[in-house]
Amino acid sequence: MEEGKRQKQIAGLLNEEMNLIFQRLGLNMIGGGMVSISSVKVTPDLLEARFYLSFFQVSDVKDALKKIDERHHEIKKELAAKVRHQLRSIPVLKFFHDDTLDHVFKMEELFKKIEEDKDNGQKKSKK
Repeated sequence: MEEGKRQKQIAGLLNEEMNLIFQRLGLNMIGGGMVSISSVKVTPDLLEARFYLSFFQVSDVKDALKKIDERHHEIKKELAAKVRHQLRSIPVLKFFHDDTLDHVFKMEELFKKIEEDKDNGQKKSKK
């Protein structure tokens, strides 16, 4: 089902504000790496917001997600203060690991390996 206009507007607003909150609370640097919000999805009833987080060079992703969840109340309080005039109620915040970049890196490695194997096969056939 396609996202509605209002869902996209709220997702954009939440993404923008949450990035600022993450910077202010120091959550954009965890475990020696960077944490960024790759996307935000809001349910059609606007009661739940799902934040997909991208982790770059974070040693323990599960631990980083746990740290974010531990500060959930603080994050929601900050968000409520920022968007209280734009939203009737603050949605339930849920955080997920966005492993899209991991898949991209794996695919690139596979393509490099295939290319190398292909080059090695051509060199052997020329001999």
